[in-house]
Amino acid sequence: MILGIEWNMTSQLIDGWSTPNLYGLLFVTGLIIGFYVIKRMFKDEGIPEAWLDKLLIYVVIATIVGARLGHVFFYDWHIYKENPIDILKVWEGGLASHGGAIAILIALFIYSKVVTKKSMWWILDRIVAPIAIAGCFIRLGNLVNHEIIGQPTDLPWGFMFMHESINNLVEVDGEMVHVYRHPAQLYEAIGYLFSFIILLSLYWKTKIKEKSGFLFGLFLIFIFGWRFIVEFVKVGQAERDAGLIINTGQWLSVPFVIAGIVIVLLAMGKKLNPKKE
Repeated sequence: MILGIEWNMTSQLIDGWSTPNLYGLLFVTGLIIGFYVIKRMFKDEGIPEAWLDKLLIYVVIATIVGARLGHVFFYDWHIYKENPIDILKVWEGGLASHGGAIAILIALFIYSKVVTKKSMWWILDRIVAPIAIAGCFIRLGNLVNHEIIGQPTDLPWGFMFMHESINNLVEVDGEMVHVYRHPAQLYEAIGYLFSFIILLSLYWKTKIKEKSGFLFGLFLIFIFGWRFIVEFVKVGQAERDAGLIINTGQWLSVPFVIAGIVIVLLAMGKKLNPKKE
């Protein structure tokens, strides 16, 4: 008997309607949880509530725009350049965490200059846990959307993605058969959840947040290091990934991991000017 899960769940909340859908609901849920986490942080530190309202606007816009454009330009520009209007169809899926990360960094730099007047490290260290939990829910949204699937596997927790857009047939001994695949989206979601728990615990239960940049650097190592690992069992998201040992997602993850290591080392050495916050 072959063990596995036949995944035929639909993202439709209303039968026959593509929107609103479960993907969008999970996306928004992740943002809401992240919002309340950082709201608690701000309240505990006596930060003006107006700062939180503005932060939400900066991050939500950066997340959606950056992640969407990241997917478009990093992975499928050859498709979207033929139908540019499809770039706006975020509800159909297609978000790249690397693009979102870049856009959020730019948005937080502006936020630090315009709103808080504090070092950028201050807000980066406080927003990483909320972003991690938001990323977890976004990957669960990818799961219900039957996208970002993994390579074939015979492990008992393999998923057979039943969506019509997924080709589950592979050739085995000259015969085309249906296969179970690694639930790569679920792997990433679990990794992001653990990152959230660790980062939040370090923030609340230790004084590590006093070392400016440490939590942010750790976030980069956790999130993009885990992303690099999961990519080994994931179907490449770009056509050029076929046959490559290191795919596009991994190449994009490497600079973030290296940056995280450097930032953690500098933070431990107190070289990120904590007194200037």
